[in-house]
Amino acid sequence: MKLWGGRFENGPSDLLRQFNDSFSFDHQLLSEDIDGSVAWAYAIADAGVLTRDEARSIVTALSRIQPPVKFDEHEDVHSYVESKLREAIGPLAGKLHTGRSRNDQVATDLKMWLKRACDEATSNIRALALTLVKRAEAEAATPMPGYTHSKQAEPITFGHWCLAYVEMLQRDLERFAAAQARGDECPLGAGALAGTPLPIDRLKLAQSLGFARPSANSLDTVSDRDFAVDYLFAASLLLTHLSRLAEDLVFFTSDEAGYAELPDALATGSSRMPQKKNPDVLELVRGHAGRAIGELTGLLAVMKGLPLAYDKDLQLDKEPLFRMRVTLGSALPALTALIEGIELNRERMRAAAAGPMLMATAVADAMAARGLPFREAHEVVGRELASIDELAREYGVTLDGILASKKAFGGTAPERVTAAARKALERLGVAQTISPAPAGRIAGATLSTEPRR
Repeated sequence: MKLWGGRFENGPSDLLRQFNDSFSFDHQLLSEDIDGSVAWAYAIADAGVLTRDEARSIVTALSRIQPPVKFDEHEDVHSYVESKLREAIGPLAGKLHTGRSRNDQVATDLKMWLKRACDEATSNIRALALTLVKRAEAEAATPMPGYTHSKQAEPITFGHWCLAYVEMLQRDLERFAAAQARGDECPLGAGALAGTPLPIDRLKLAQSLGFARPSANSLDTVSDRDFAVDYLFAASLLLTHLSRLAEDLVFFTSDEAGYAELPDALATGSSRMPQKKNPDVLELVRGHAGRAIGELTGLLAVMKGLPLAYDKDLQLDKEPLFRMRVTLGSALPALTALIEGIELNRERMRAAAAGPMLMATAVADAMAARGLPFREAHEVVGRELASIDELAREYGVTLDGILASKKAFGGTAPERVTAAARKALERLGVAQTISPAPAGRIAGATLSTEPRR
């Protein structure tokens, strides 16, 4: 069924249908299209276009529409819904589109879909952040090397490392929330481009669909895809953060570092080399981060030259969004389970963190604390790296002391990490008290064997 064609003498060619039709992917908007159509039926009943009985008949028929089995018989999701509606109630179905266009219809469908996609992403981000916070509390005093330029730099704790990514995820949550707030306006009632001729209460209509407000300008409304771009930007930056986390864990679990081991359930093996345990989940996250950046730039390139108002180029907005939602829906839970199940080799982490080169900065600080200008202390230590162990003993520098000294706000001291984990839980909206790390935790050598959830 076509929703247009009266002015055409001939039907569309197969070539046009193959290139033009979108039902193969926009069927994913079916529930949103039905919800929007239900709201529109009530709105035009209020406007006097439908009787109450007609509106009830349409709404009942809409509620019974089932997902498609085949995707080659309809131009798009809108024609599918109207076709099924016509099969159920006959010519009355044709009244539903009064005062409405596919232009404002698809914009409404997409915004409802994006709101739900943001909710889903937010829920999964919070779950990952919460898992990192719990690991941070448990490992608040577990030493490991910190790195700059991929070189060992100063000792930190694994808990501090976990909380670094929690900070990134907190910003990601804020970005998705901001995208939702900006996009929380209903396009329905904007018509094709000039607005609907019906006396529709657009505020009531918007609120019936869960929007905060109606859109303000019909020309902008039908051509606006800012929410889609915002979603892809938030997702691409989120995946950039996840890619960095993945890269760290690839190294931590490498044979060379050996700080941790991946859970069996989230690693793969080699068909050739029986000893291999490969970090495929982490590598795929890195790969998806690159593709996400491409999805974002692709949609921006589509948008950049479009005149007002609607143009068919905008049909290309949906597939990147659908792919991104699937990616986030798989990557975030997989990483959450991986972080929860990863096993630390605390002895190896501690030994690496206690290496003499990681003591150098603290030795220079100790010299400065005794009155030597830091620049001179820096020069002395740089010249005497071969005897850094002796200098560390002379100045009383120890691994535990280095960590304990970094207690300024934002530092890696175990007590500061514990406090930061507690604060992170509050920001995540979790009412839970974290107890301080027990004395002696810093010297722990093995991961506790608590049941995995």
